[in-house]
Amino acid sequence: MANELNNNQKLGNNEQPLHATNHYLHYPDEKNIPPYLAYGFRPIFLLLAPYMVISMILWGLIWSGVLTIPFMNDTLTWHIYEMLFGVLTAGVMAFLTTGIPELFPGMVPFVGRRLKMIVILWILSRISFWTIDITGIFLTAILNIGMLVWLLWFAKEAVLDPLQRHASLGYSLLLILVIEVWFFASKLGYASTDGLVILTLAVGAIVILILLALRRVNMEAVNELMEDKGIDDIYISRPPLTNLAIFCVAIFTSVEFLYPQNSALGWIGLATAASILALTSDYILKDKFILNQGYVIYLGLIPILLSLGYGLIGWDILNNDIYGINHFRHFITSGGIGLSYLIVMMIIGFVHTGRHLTVNIYTNMMVFLIVLATCMRSLIPFLEEFTYELYLYSSILWVIPFILYMKVFYSFLLNPRADGIKG
Repeated sequence: MANELNNNQKLGNNEQPLHATNHYLHYPDEKNIPPYLAYGFRPIFLLLAPYMVISMILWGLIWSGVLTIPFMNDTLTWHIYEMLFGVLTAGVMAFLTTGIPELFPGMVPFVGRRLKMIVILWILSRISFWTIDITGIFLTAILNIGMLVWLLWFAKEAVLDPLQRHASLGYSLLLILVIEVWFFASKLGYASTDGLVILTLAVGAIVILILLALRRVNMEAVNELMEDKGIDDIYISRPPLTNLAIFCVAIFTSVEFLYPQNSALGWIGLATAASILALTSDYILKDKFILNQGYVIYLGLIPILLSLGYGLIGWDILNNDIYGINHFRHFITSGGIGLSYLIVMMIIGFVHTGRHLTVNIYTNMMVFLIVLATCMRSLIPFLEEFTYELYLYSSILWVIPFILYMKVFYSFLLNPRADGIKG
């Protein structure tokens, strides 16, 4: 309690303490920890933003034929794998190493030398991916599966919690691990299922994980925002709505895997879209209007993009005149999933460096460009004569937000917390 009082006293007299500080009371005693290793999200966000930019440049060079990396003669499958799993492990590591100590007060945060070692493992995993034609699939499999195994071990506090308050995070991560093992087994010849088909399962599992994580992010961020703005109300992310959306995503993913040609999948896609879109109703509070708040809009765009993806895929399946499922799926991947990563990076970048959530021209541009790039990429079936231009410009626009992220947040990530608290 004394530590908490001291932490709060370090804030200015006119500032309210952030909710996301209680877990800092159990900060480890390791000495001389540099700011970039002071908490789990810091090194990951410092690396993830430039990695997104560099990887998109590399993929552009590969698809244009300037750079020759055959990826075991299956470039498309490996491209999808990396954009799903390579980014996922970084995002999940940042979320868990930041969020688990907050969800379970008393857990010692993962910082310093231990954090550096797991970050090095992620870097080696990415190097092994880009050199897979030289180092082989086995090394890539061992390193990347090892990353997810470590994340599951770190999340064991949630899985083993007697109250099972956040166990769903661990179980969904376990499902993703099984899918990744299955994928590598397929590429190594130990499983007969096509790798691309397995990756459609991965998309569904990742969407489920994101829906579970967003429920917790919303609860913290929106209530933090309302308290900061003096809005006398409380935001509650209702479990039944999230559970219904997860159920629909699971049904859609299962049917797409087992019966991809069945027209019922179209109706399931529309139902999934409706269930995900329903999540935005949580932002309609009983007494106060918050739909004009920046971060409420940002967070609300994630289910909207996911809903558009599933809805358009469902419509495509039911409409014989449209053939754009792979394009529409980008509303889910580069849109909903990509935007969720970016917004979580923004929220954590502010709140967990001792700052209050801020809306400015940079945050608006980051979100707007992700949405614009997603629309350009996903609507190619309606503008086929501009296919090349839409591919090119949507890729460029999609990476600009991560460049802007580096400009805005790198000084926060490389320096101690603004409120003087460790971490």
